[in-house]
Amino acid sequence: MSDTWSVPSHQTFEFAPRKHRHCIAIFVIDEGERLHRQLEVMMPFEDLVDIIVADGGSTDGSIEEEELRSRGVNTLLVKTGLGRLGSQMRMAFAFALKRGYEGIVTIDGNGKDDPAAIPSFVAALSEGFDHLQGSRFIPGGKEVNTPRMRRFAVRMIHAPLISRAAGVRYTDTTNGFRAYSRRFLLDSKVCPFRDVFSGYELHYYLAIRAGELGFRIKEIAVTRSYPSQGPTPTKISPVRGNLAVLGKLVAACCHRYDPPKESP
Repeated sequence: MSDTWSVPSHQTFEFAPRKHRHCIAIFVIDEGERLHRQLEVMMPFEDLVDIIVADGGSTDGSIEEEELRSRGVNTLLVKTGLGRLGSQMRMAFAFALKRGYEGIVTIDGNGKDDPAAIPSFVAALSEGFDHLQGSRFIPGGKEVNTPRMRRFAVRMIHAPLISRAAGVRYTDTTNGFRAYSRRFLLDSKVCPFRDVFSGYELHYYLAIRAGELGFRIKEIAVTRSYPSQGPTPTKISPVRGNLAVLGKLVAACCHRYDPPKESP
């Protein structure tokens, strides 16, 4: 099946063999010291998951091999082909599935997410859940310094639209702290390895598709923190970027990314 997958060109640097049933993919591009600080906090979980850095083409020196090895990284993937987050996700998913992982946790590399929730994601995957969404808005979750407009957009626009399209209630659909089971990603009705997924649309599509197809879904309580001062860590530009995200959200909710139906 992997022969039919569309995966962006990339380089693979395996620092160690597979050690665990599950991995965590960290999506980064020019995160600098934010990435290094996050890896330091994640090191206690080396005994639970293999840590994979999925880089989008950093040029700031943050993904040097010695730096990553010293912080417990198992594998570095460096995208050299086209695309943004969706392409990085396809790159990481393809590597993880071919390597035999039973589940993949995902997290952003900008330091906003508290890795303390990793064991909860792994436990839920082991229990048979297929799509896990981290949420700061459910009991046990915590939000710190969330910008007002961002909170409004998530709570009043993004989450309601995706929940309606999926037929499942989600509360925090822009949160990149998630997890996916092997059987979900490999299902013939999901088909995530397509060129149409180059940006944020893959996040939205998978959340909706999991609900549509009746996979086991659960939200996991997480903590997401924004800096009290200075710019908000994000790769989305204020106007053009947010308009593009809105367009992809609407397209996903209208099921425009669903795979073509098989011929009778």
